[in-house]
Amino acid sequence: MPDSLPTDSVGLVSPQTIHFDTPIELACGQSLDSYDLVVETYGTLNADASNAVLICHALSGHHHAAGYHSYDDKKPGWWDSCIGPGKPIDTNRFFVVCLNNLGGCHGSSGPNSINPTTGKLYGPDFPVITVADWVKSQARLADRLGIQQWAAVVGGSLGGMQALQWSLDYPDRLRHSVIIASTPRLTAQNIAFNEVARQAITSDTEFHEGRYDDASTLPRRGLMLARMVGHITYLSDAAMGEKFGRELREEAFKFGYDAEFQVESYLRYQGERFSETFDANTYLLMTRALDYFDPAYEFGGDLSKALAPAQCEYLVLSFSTDWRFSPARSEEMVNAMISARKKVCYAEIDAPWGHDAFLIPTPRYTNAFTAYMDRVAREVGA
Repeated sequence: MPDSLPTDSVGLVSPQTIHFDTPIELACGQSLDSYDLVVETYGTLNADASNAVLICHALSGHHHAAGYHSYDDKKPGWWDSCIGPGKPIDTNRFFVVCLNNLGGCHGSSGPNSINPTTGKLYGPDFPVITVADWVKSQARLADRLGIQQWAAVVGGSLGGMQALQWSLDYPDRLRHSVIIASTPRLTAQNIAFNEVARQAITSDTEFHEGRYDDASTLPRRGLMLARMVGHITYLSDAAMGEKFGRELREEAFKFGYDAEFQVESYLRYQGERFSETFDANTYLLMTRALDYFDPAYEFGGDLSKALAPAQCEYLVLSFSTDWRFSPARSEEMVNAMISARKKVCYAEIDAPWGHDAFLIPTPRYTNAFTAYMDRVAREVGA
């Protein structure tokens, strides 16, 4: 952390917990009688509440998208490169809202929060959540904040799925949907990766059928392996090659099975760190929400028919080396939007970092994103 805050930072921020007493019915058939959502906001809401932007997070994301919680923080929020004064989502012009979704593990109601019925953690008893459920809870959050229509709903990866779902479920409540490095549904390969990750967690001897808190333990190894598998899919072959190549940790082979290559050490480090900060039941829940997402399903697989209710304009961005959600998946969305006669801007960004490129501020990406959000700001007089 620098001695002084960067001039383009939103600065020191504090999350707030918003409680909801009205029951929410979920797609799985269950309901939550009450729940909490943890939220951070940046910027100022204008007089007619027209300059609000919702940020939807990806699988391992949360409410802390920008700025710092204290001067002791080593890093800012997860999307600080794009949120702040003069950045693509300019907090001098927009009022930005980011939340930890239902089922998350960073303060919102989820598997590691207290079940009011039992007085214990929900654990595996927390209901399975879908993208549509998240959007429903976000609409209630907007009501609470006095926001009738978002200037834009923005998300990358799983967040992009939420931005798309918003345009279908609440078409009159957003002007723009910004979908970055995302997909209208998972391929069989993506579902397979998620299943390997889930099996890594559930086969851990410390998982205890999801009741690891009762056993005063954590399935750290399973969660570590799940994250290692996931992390491989977020990076391109070129990015991993450039960063690690075949470099050894030491000068010679050890002829054993400990981490000898730099990439092995890196993956273990990422997995171990993640296993200390993320909840295993939440990881299961989030990956299943990814699997279930398919707005075209009820329309015989025809995404253009699913898009019929949408009234917003779209920005869709993809990245050339993203093989988790490849540009072909974004082009599938764009073609369906065109077929449904929706207004859409699309760009494929040439970037070497794979799926994680949506978190990295490269010039073409930043310029395209900034230009579009600048138009959104002018529309609402921000």
